[in-house]
Amino acid sequence: MLTLALFGILGIGTVGYLAARQRAVSASGGATAILHSRPGYHGLYVLTVTVLVGLGAFVLINAIGAWYVGSALREALAELDPTIAGLQAATVLSDARALAVGGVTSAVDPLRTTLSETFSSLEATRIWAVTIVSVGAALAAMLRSLRRVSTGFRARNKAETIFRTILWSTAAVAVVTTVMIFLALIGETLNFFTGVLDWRIDKFLFGLTWSPLSGVHTGEMSADKVGAVPLFLGTLMITVIAMLVAIPIGLFAAIYLSEFATPRIRSWAKPMLEILAGIPTVVYGFFAATTVAPFMVGFGASLGIPVEAESALAAGVVMGIMIIPFISSLSDDVINAVPQSLRDGSYGLGATKAETVMKVVLPAALPGIVSAGLLGISRAVGETMIVVMAVGQSANLTFNPLDKVTTVTVQITMLILGDTEAETAAGPAYALGFALFAATLSLNLVALRVVRKYRQKYD
Repeated sequence: MLTLALFGILGIGTVGYLAARQRAVSASGGATAILHSRPGYHGLYVLTVTVLVGLGAFVLINAIGAWYVGSALREALAELDPTIAGLQAATVLSDARALAVGGVTSAVDPLRTTLSETFSSLEATRIWAVTIVSVGAALAAMLRSLRRVSTGFRARNKAETIFRTILWSTAAVAVVTTVMIFLALIGETLNFFTGVLDWRIDKFLFGLTWSPLSGVHTGEMSADKVGAVPLFLGTLMITVIAMLVAIPIGLFAAIYLSEFATPRIRSWAKPMLEILAGIPTVVYGFFAATTVAPFMVGFGASLGIPVEAESALAAGVVMGIMIIPFISSLSDDVINAVPQSLRDGSYGLGATKAETVMKVVLPAALPGIVSAGLLGISRAVGETMIVVMAVGQSANLTFNPLDKVTTVTVQITMLILGDTEAETAAGPAYALGFALFAATLSLNLVALRVVRKYRQKYD
């Protein structure tokens, strides 16, 4: 029914579009030149207003109805059995909803059956209310906007204003989301620093022992065991290894494809390279854990070098392979964007192709290449699945890439998904997330300065 309501809103909008076009032509007496806006803009204005009003009513009434159904269902449960509360009440309500739609329930009893009947009745009322109100609102908006169609109506200006507002709203959503994430991170991080560390932030930033949940069973979290240096070191080690793999291979591949490869080779080599970007990260993690890590262990044993099965080297190499297409694709785009006049000027001075690439093309494309490298570093720092599957949870303070290490993202995952209550583990997890956010932001600021410096030089 709700799907039919959405199609009804779109149908009313389409009818409004056609009616507005016809009305505009009729108002001009067939001489559309006297109209302020073309008939198509009149139709677009009516279509946009109709759909926006209809969808707005749909979302609003749907939200209010869902809240009302939930409240009424909780009140019905309280009347039927006042002794049920908390988690048990949530389970009963969930079972009642599942029973109403034919889903799987933990139990079936008269209480759940009665609640499911109540839910079915309320849900049907909600669906009908959403359908009637949203379709009615769309119809009213269409009729009202149709009355505005005239020879002097500025339909184009109105439509452009509406679309400009929509675009501004979508951009604002991204900004607001970023701000909310930042506020959530910093709020929980401050609670952790004030409650557990008593503002001893140095214990977190410079401590050498990471075992935040070791004292949770006693009801306390030790401030001496939340040192994140092993996590930072493990993250840095894996990121450096990944970049040592991704940047040279990706950059050299981009140089070859853009400057030296024939069109025939480029036509199949570039798509094949970019296929790597479409492989899910969980597949890379599985590949690292089942293929690369055992190979490195066996190869190290043949040389008499001990290599851990969950080493930073295996995870870093596979992560670097994953990042290659990002570096290559972005670098290829910025190299191709270098004006041909720079190359021609270099050739005119007697430089070879290799000299032109090294001394003219790459310096001119350096801002974009730095941006590509920054994207790769950010992807490596924030990668989760590969390191979760290929890296251990041992927070070892080591500089040896052949040893077991752990990373910030692995520990955040284990803290949130572990057996410990979410409220207890949230503090260290949010603190690590904020540290990761601050590190990425710092990298962005540094890269922006580098990009701005060289962009001014080669503009």
